[in-house]
Amino acid sequence: MPELPEVETTKRGIAPHVVNKTITRVEVRNKNLRWPVTAAFSKNIAGHKVQDVSRRAKYLLFKLQSGYFMLHLGMSGSLRLASSSEPLLKHDHLVFHLSSNLTLRLNDPRRFGSALWLGHNPEDHSLLSSLGPEPFDSSCTAQRLFKLSRKRKVAVKNFVMDNKVIVGVGNIYASEALFASGIRPRRAAGRVTQAQYSELLENIQTILQASITMGGTTLRDFVGGDGKPGYFQQTLSVYGREGLACNTCNSTIKQITIGQRSSFYCPQCQQ
Repeated sequence: MPELPEVETTKRGIAPHVVNKTITRVEVRNKNLRWPVTAAFSKNIAGHKVQDVSRRAKYLLFKLQSGYFMLHLGMSGSLRLASSSEPLLKHDHLVFHLSSNLTLRLNDPRRFGSALWLGHNPEDHSLLSSLGPEPFDSSCTAQRLFKLSRKRKVAVKNFVMDNKVIVGVGNIYASEALFASGIRPRRAAGRVTQAQYSELLENIQTILQASITMGGTTLRDFVGGDGKPGYFQQTLSVYGREGLACNTCNSTIKQITIGQRSSFYCPQCQQ
């Protein structure tokens, strides 16, 4: 699934090509995404200029004079810029025709992505209203994480992946940040000290930023808005490395399942 760095990379890739451009037409080739694409979605967008593109958690927000619409890439979706004359691909379900003769295409083989009209107050939408702070926001502090975690028995990995606690820390980056902080992923969130949360938050920010700089992590389907893959996978310390030697201590990387997700850790470096 595309995570925060992949979505941020996509946003940065497409923004220069869509901001201040008018969406002349919305071509809905398959409306059956996670939620059906409505007729009102296209009607509210066509003929309006894109004023800004932003990101909230894993959602892309497009600001128009008429309001906001939101795209989510789902499990395997991607946004791609292409000339209007370029042939469509099999899973190009939404095509936004721009005044520049470019098109923005949502390709989603599994159709778990979404395209929703939000109106003028996107923060009031149910998908956004309960989200926690962004990992780079000043409101996201170690003190806040420590306070929210008290008496919590949930695994610390699941705790930092909870979007109501902090957004954008997906499976890959949670595993990597916990390794960098020397914390086992199964440790109860309530047993992590404030000093450890301080280090963990710093590592979350550092690792997410490094992945954004490298263009995201390519595992299966991800490519950025320019069609190029991300390269952060080449620097992973534990994720996907079960049975291989730890780069720090040479111990064997272990894999466990936490909350139905694969988790990877070093039994020597993480306690």
